[in-house]
Amino acid sequence: MPFAYYDRLSRRERELYDRSDRIRRIDLPQAEGLRPVVEVLREALARDDRKVVAVAASRLVQGLTASLGVEPVDVGVLAVRPSLRAAELHGLYTRDGKGRPRIRVWMRTVHYRRVVAFRTFLRTLLHEVCHHLDYTRFEMADSFHTEGFFQRESSLFYQLVPPDQGRESKASAESAGQ
Repeated sequence: MPFAYYDRLSRRERELYDRSDRIRRIDLPQAEGLRPVVEVLREALARDDRKVVAVAASRLVQGLTASLGVEPVDVGVLAVRPSLRAAELHGLYTRDGKGRPRIRVWMRTVHYRRVVAFRTFLRTLLHEVCHHLDYTRFEMADSFHTEGFFQRESSLFYQLVPPDQGRESKASAESAGQ
């Protein structure tokens, strides 16, 4: 079922939306090889080490783009999320056609300035990667938030963090008071 904004799209945009919605999964040929980088990311977030988080996030995205055969993207990890009028920004994907596309993610919440949870950070990073893949792998003219888009994001997440590891991490975070 399309999201509410679907009715406001042009015919061309609806065709693109529908195409995006039909793509439900992205298979990673070498997910196991990227899991150690995911663990470094998890540990660096737990230690509140932005420099290591930035390096791990860049390496993870570099590994994803290389294994999927798409152009690289620059990744930046910034401190506190910017506050918008109605929400706070978690991540941002931009491309201007001149240089490399860019992903920006923030590792601290606006109000409490706490480090975001590992799952939230990784899902945000993968969300922005999915925008990149819409343009580069799937050759779409735009990248819509469709059910298929969010399923692609989840497919990447669960290949990098198998369900049993995700539950262990959540239980560990809860016991640590996060």
